[in-house]
Amino acid sequence: MRVFVTGASGFIGSAIVQELIAAGHQVLGLARSEASAQTLAQAGAEALRGSLEDADSLKQGASATDGVIHTAFIHDFSNYTAAAATDKAAIEAIGAVLAGTQRPFVITGGILGLQPRHELTDEDDAAPDFPRASESAGIALASQGVKAAVIRLPPSVHDQNDHGFVPALINIAREKGVSAYIGDGSNRWPAVHRLDAAQLFRLALEQGAAGSRFNAIGDEGIPTREIAEVIGQQLNLPIVSIPTEKAAEHFGWIGRFFALNGPASAVKTKARLGWQPAHIGLLEDMQQNYFRS
Repeated sequence: MRVFVTGASGFIGSAIVQELIAAGHQVLGLARSEASAQTLAQAGAEALRGSLEDADSLKQGASATDGVIHTAFIHDFSNYTAAAATDKAAIEAIGAVLAGTQRPFVITGGILGLQPRHELTDEDDAAPDFPRASESAGIALASQGVKAAVIRLPPSVHDQNDHGFVPALINIAREKGVSAYIGDGSNRWPAVHRLDAAQLFRLALEQGAAGSRFNAIGDEGIPTREIAEVIGQQLNLPIVSIPTEKAAEHFGWIGRFFALNGPASAVKTKARLGWQPAHIGLLEDMQQNYFRS
């Protein structure tokens, strides 16, 4: 299969590109810059210059391929509403090309913010439509003749060279001189290894039914206190609790995310796609790879 991948040179997208090529697929990756295009070429993929804001490039990539994996997102959490709107418009632009073709379209969503009906968020729990509407926009395409499926990522997709939430927490600890959690730190974050997530994207592309939701979950829910404890131990810093009302002051933009509770299950995903996470969990990965000098 020839696959168009947005975010193809990013942290998650680059692993998906490697996973697809290893499985015998061809990849056309969206590249914002010449450096990104060169990275894709070195990985064995073809590059298409463009961006999420350039609908013509998105439509060109979708028209030239047999399926699409959409991982790109503008990670500006200080202007999250605008980033979510750009994401929704990109999904709709690609979907317009794929409508009526029954070609697969795998879209990236998130776990945090969902309102589970049970102790763990599962694949049948619906996502809120604001501010990020990637899931609802993607699922809507299933009724338009697109084999659209959503991969719900946890707040930590971890591996070496991670630049996401956990490195941000580590940097804050270094700056503040303490490693903090919010309240009693019992709220739980799910996590998944980047390479396990990449495999799930491939399986969803190859096997996912239209309208499916798949939870990319390795660790079902790690208490945020334990994340802070690993950071404090590795940096030799005090481990402290921050009152909820002080979270924004201490953590900045990441405070609202670090305060959320979002344990999740991938039981149905594993049964439907035969997916089995095989790599180390978040806490072990942090201890081994996140504090190298």
